[in-house]
Amino acid sequence: MSDESRTPVQGPVVEEQIEFTLMELSRACGADEEQITALIVEGVIEPIESSGAGEPPRARRTNPAALPAARAQWRFSGTALRRARLATSLARDLEVNPPGVALALDLIDEIEALRAILHRMGR
Repeated sequence: MSDESRTPVQGPVVEEQIEFTLMELSRACGADEEQITALIVEGVIEPIESSGAGEPPRARRTNPAALPAARAQWRFSGTALRRARLATSLARDLEVNPPGVALALDLIDEIEALRAILHRMGR
C-alpha cells in the first residue's frame, strides 16, 4: 500500500499524560464498564500502575476476582483510550468477541512494527 492511497484519520488528539477513570474511559469509548473490564482481562488495555493501587494490572488480569475491588483506583492513559476505542469498534462493528479483539490488536501492533522497520530501512 502506498502512502498516496491512505486516507487521513480524523479525531481528537489525546495526550499521553491525560488520565481517565474507568467511568470516563467507558464514556469516551461508548462502551459500558463491563466491556472495558473484559478488555483488561484479555490484556487489550491495562490500567496505569501507580503506588497504592493494590495488585499490578497483570495480576488482576489473571485473577478476575480481584477486579471489583481495584476498579475505583484504575487510571488509564491516552494510549489506552485509543486502543479501547479501536477495540470497542471492532467488537461492535464486526461483532468480534474479546479474545478476537485481543488477537486483532496484537496483529495490528505487529503490522505497525513491521512498517516502522521498513520505513527505517528506506522502503
